[in-house]
This record gives sequence, structure tokens and C-alpha cells, in this order.
Amino acid sequence: MSAGTVSSSPAGWRLLFGRRLALVIGAGILLFFLLLAIGAPVVAPYDPILQNGAARLQPPSLLHPFGTDNFGRDLLSRVIWGTRIDLQIALIGVAFPFVIGTIVGTIAGFFGGIVDALFMRLVDIILAFPFLVLMLSIIAILGPGLGSFYIAMALVGWVSYARLIRAQILVLKNSDYAVAAVSLGFGRFRIMFRHLLPNAIAGSIVFSMSDAVLVLLSGAAVSYLGLGVQPPVAEWGVMVAEGQSFITTAWWITLFPGLSIVSLAFGFSMLGDALGELLGVHD
Repeated sequence: MSAGTVSSSPAGWRLLFGRRLALVIGAGILLFFLLLAIGAPVVAPYDPILQNGAARLQPPSLLHPFGTDNFGRDLLSRVIWGTRIDLQIALIGVAFPFVIGTIVGTIAGFFGGIVDALFMRLVDIILAFPFLVLMLSIIAILGPGLGSFYIAMALVGWVSYARLIRAQILVLKNSDYAVAAVSLGFGRFRIMFRHLLPNAIAGSIVFSMSDAVLVLLSGAAVSYLGLGVQPPVAEWGVMVAEGQSFITTAWWITLFPGLSIVSLAFGFSMLGDALGELLGVHD
């Protein structure tokens, strides 16, 4: 039984239910964070950057459900507003590598020869360096900030998508419908992007869900190191960094943004696994 088909046996129905449950859970978590990000101005009870010296380091209470930080800022409000930044990091940080890698992989796989060799040697050069080290080096050169992070992700992250798409295109360009398209005189770009790519992109879409987890964690790590989002902007990685000095006395400062990072990453992971099973990508 393949990943894309389920038999009528009880085991098959349980497998189908498990896939759909994972899909619902993953999509539900992402939808929750998306609605939270959109409704942050309405949902957040306080200004996320408003300091209150009289309310410093207060533990969770009815007035401040997530407690307050060392500047007296309400942590629940900062976590809610931080959803906007971290969701943006995950989505935009994946979008640019996805587009670049898809275009490069399609061209390399379709044309082959010297074009393929040049692109793949570039891929090999990038893969020769550790991902995080190369990304941090680019950010250090460009300067701290989200813009530098997105540029670094685009320059480093596209290689995985290029390899995935290239492998699929190399197989599909010899298929019957591709040969028929060539016989009918269709242009190369029409064959690549209207006939081959739609049939090759499923694996990259599934991979992008897992990649979003890596991007999210990388964004939090970069912000933690002071190279990403800059204070006083509410961002989960920044909040974890700000609370590390108070981990033994004010544990809530790092706990709640840390749980938010884990929850959003879990949502992307669940959705990616479910899509992979339903689309038969794991076959």
C-alpha cells in the first residue's frame, strides 16, 4: 500500500484518520497563530513596548497572565505581537529560497549539460560551508536586522529546493507528455513551467513546511544573538535572550516565548508530515 492510497481495512482507515488528524492539528495551529497575528492590536491587553517600572518582574497573575519582564512590560502582549514577527520570519524566510531554488532547479534539470553543471557546482560550493556559519557571516557583513536575515536565507537556503526540483525535472522531462509537448512545438519555457514544474513541485511544497521550522528556529537564534530583530520590538527570540539573566528568578520571561516558538514549529512540522503522506511524497 503506497502513501497516497489507503485500503478499506481497519488499519487503512486508522492510517487515513491519523493523516487527516495531523493535517487538521497542523493547519489549526497555524491558523490560530495567523489569526493571533492579524488580531494583535485588538487581542493584546497592553502596549507591548510600554515600560512600567512599578510592575517589574511580576509573576503570572490575573492582571498579567504571562507575568511581566524586567522593564515591567506585559509578556502576554509581547508574545501576541511577537507572533507577527515570527510568522513573518517563517513565511518570508521560506518564500525567497523556494522561488529562487525552484527556478534554478527547473532550468538546470531541463537544459542539463553545462548549464546543469554550473548550477550544481554552485550548489556544491554553498553546501561545503555549514549552514548557520554561512548565514551568520552574511548577516555580519550586511549588518543586523530582518532584511539582512532574509537576504542571508535567500542566498543560502535555495540550494535544497534547487536539488529537489532538479531531480524531479530530470525524470519528468523524459515522460510521454513532455515528449509530446516537444513534438507539438511548444516553447521551452512553456514546457518547463506549465507542464513539468506543476508535476514536480509537490515535494518542494512539503519540504517548505519542514524548512519553515528551520527558518523559524534560525530567526529566533539570530535574534537571540543580537543579529536579527532589535529591541524593543517584540520577537520571541529577543524575549528569550532578555530573560536569560532572570531564568532562576523570573522563569516566565523565557518560558512563554520559548513555548510559542515550539508550538509554531510543531504546527509547521505536523502540516508538512500530513501533506507528505497525503500527496505520497514519502513513497
